[in-house]
Amino acid sequence: MPQITVDYSHPVEDTLDEEGFARALHRTVVDIAAAKPEACKTLFRYADQRAFGYEDPDAHAIVHVTIGLLAGRSEETKAKLTEAVLDLLRTHVRRQDGVTLHASAEVRELDPSYRKFEV
Repeated sequence: MPQITVDYSHPVEDTLDEEGFARALHRTVVDIAAAKPEACKTLFRYADQRAFGYEDPDAHAIVHVTIGLLAGRSEETKAKLTEAVLDLLRTHVRRQDGVTLHASAEVRELDPSYRKFEV
């Protein structure tokens, strides 16, 4: 915990600073949600397939960040963390001419059945 997933599409793969974003994100999660630094882990998932209504998909890109935390954070803390994630995306994804970036984030509580192991 926290379990962080960053889903992103073409053409963001050329403009997303994954390492810089992950490091800044981990610091932010520690500061806002009182997570332990060594517990932060982020998985980046790239997808080339995307669709936007009837528009040209090449004119759009997606980045969505999901943060799964153990229960107990207030709604205010979760909202503050979500806003901070969006601010980080603004600084770690370079704008591209002719491409609309659809950036979003959510913080959710992990189910009580959540378990993990390390080998």
